[in-house]
Amino acid sequence: MTLTRASLVQQVYKNHDNLTKSQATDSVEAFLRLSKNSLINGSDLMLCRFGKFNVRDKRSRRGRNPQTGDDLTLQARRVVTFKPSRILRDKINTD
Repeated sequence: MTLTRASLVQQVYKNHDNLTKSQATDSVEAFLRLSKNSLINGSDLMLCRFGKFNVRDKRSRRGRNPQTGDDLTLQARRVVTFKPSRILRDKINTD
């Protein structure tokens, strides 16, 4: 099962009796917006007991088209990486 944005909103709504569905949606959207902007600006995003997202710069490099075998140059780019916390790794491996 995949956790979607809608299911995340539903879980926030179910677990907080004082929030309306609209407020739960706004809360999830605000968190995602802040997280996205942090990564876009090159800042790391660390969620205690969950893990750390960070942005890495990758240099341009030589590559190969697997269908034709032609050599090509892959452009420099930025990628998001995730490193789970020790607590999360332990829970995944023991449950």
